[in-house]
Amino acid sequence: MATKKTTTPSDYSESSIRVLKGLEPVKQRPGMYTRTENPLHIIQEVIDNASDEALGGHCKNIQVTLNADGSITVEDDGRGIPVGLHPDEGVPTVEIVFTRLHAGGKFDKGSGGAYAFSGGLHGVGVSVTNALSKRLEITVWREAGVHNLTFADGEVIEPLRSQPLARGDKKNGTRVSVWPDGKYFDSPNISIPEMQRLLRSKAVLLPGVKVTFSNAKTGESQTWQYDQGLRGYLTEALTQASHGELVIPMFEGEQFANADADGFAEGEGASWVVAWTEDGGVVRESYVNLIPTPAGGTHESGLREGLFGAVKSFAEMHSLLPKGVKLLPEDVFARASFVLSAKVLDPQFQGQIKERLNSRDAVRLVSSFAKPPLELWLNSHVELGKKLAELVIKQAQSRLRSLQKVEKKKSSGVAVLPGKLTDCESNDITRNELFLVEGDSAGGSAKMGRDKEFQAILPLRGKVLNSWESERDRLFANNEIHDIAVAIGVDPHSIKDNIDLSNLRYGKICILSDADVDGSHIQVLLLTLFFKHFPQL
Repeated sequence: MATKKTTTPSDYSESSIRVLKGLEPVKQRPGMYTRTENPLHIIQEVIDNASDEALGGHCKNIQVTLNADGSITVEDDGRGIPVGLHPDEGVPTVEIVFTRLHAGGKFDKGSGGAYAFSGGLHGVGVSVTNALSKRLEITVWREAGVHNLTFADGEVIEPLRSQPLARGDKKNGTRVSVWPDGKYFDSPNISIPEMQRLLRSKAVLLPGVKVTFSNAKTGESQTWQYDQGLRGYLTEALTQASHGELVIPMFEGEQFANADADGFAEGEGASWVVAWTEDGGVVRESYVNLIPTPAGGTHESGLREGLFGAVKSFAEMHSLLPKGVKLLPEDVFARASFVLSAKVLDPQFQGQIKERLNSRDAVRLVSSFAKPPLELWLNSHVELGKKLAELVIKQAQSRLRSLQKVEKKKSSGVAVLPGKLTDCESNDITRNELFLVEGDSAGGSAKMGRDKEFQAILPLRGKVLNSWESERDRLFANNEIHDIAVAIGVDPHSIKDNIDLSNLRYGKICILSDADVDGSHIQVLLLTLFFKHFPQL
């Protein structure tokens, strides 16, 4: 009799190993390749391609349309994706770009490569867009012809077909229409405000390039074109963030390495504009090769390091630092708004979705280009430089104060009553009294003479701190004041504070001190403490 072979979950053989081919890995684990809250990021990959054409100076217009059926179309007037057969693969190049991970002109980083500076390092780009779309249509105008290609679920359904342009037509460019597949996303709809923010930032970083967004569902259309680039954008963004007064005029600059620059590739560098404000919201945006980096990265660290170095050296040169104040980068950056656009050859990003730059050289690149011009400007405008130094020193002093803040000693979140407090038995605060007694010996006599039901004794060692000049945050550094506050159950406060008196443990506080000069001094110090730091008692 034949026996039927059953496989168990623990069977592990050669046939258990599965090889994911083509775009399968993207469909299996979309979260590794793109953000999956909504399809905006896969549309951004197409927009990034158009932006890279503009970055290379080959494109002046980028048009994005949200169509009535929910699809999105991105069109540019660049050179058009190459449509000829790829020399190694024997397949139309445009097809390879949309069907193979790690394919694209962005890997040719040699001098004069098609995209010496681009954000698409991983090359996952538009192939991910194709993998996660129900349908994708491409039209390319190139070499006096118009070329069409259509995909469904990442597979070619209508191979490349080409026909010549009408006589007299001279059109170049690429149009990509995408129907995202809702099953890969939490929400099938893109966020319009996020899309507008993305397109506006592209216009900012590509001065003179016209970026248009049209919503066919509402009939609305918006166009961005910033001939002033970063400065115009930051000015607009700060106005929306209701910022305070500018401390110094905006610091704007750009620098790119030339052919003989030490340690950097030709063309690497950064453009930036920085504004310091007294108050209000701060605006911080950074980009690498036009890719937004909302999580920052090493290029932001470089800007931070460069600005800090310039301000610190100015403050030290003009002897502006008060004794005991040491500046840190966060003091300089606390009130700084900036837009930073870095150009980095072969950028290394954290993860496929490129939200954070990890290239180590970018710190030195941006820092070495940003520090000298700011230092020069500050030393050429000393009065304005002093205003900035004043703001930064104020931030440093505020930071030092918060570090010195001493918390009330607590165990398990509950304030522990001082060990030397001899408490009373009653919980009725209308009757309870606390006697503050000078020294342990007097405390001993007071204990013997008290009514233990409603009278408590707290002996104080030596003289209490003169707290008239003390800041509230520093009071608990003094043990006696700490013990008094814990015993009475109320924290130090000001007359304007809305203080909670529900934890008050005594209805009356009595000061017992010797009838001599020292005793009078102790009374004055304690009365000062209550008058200045416990006024609501």
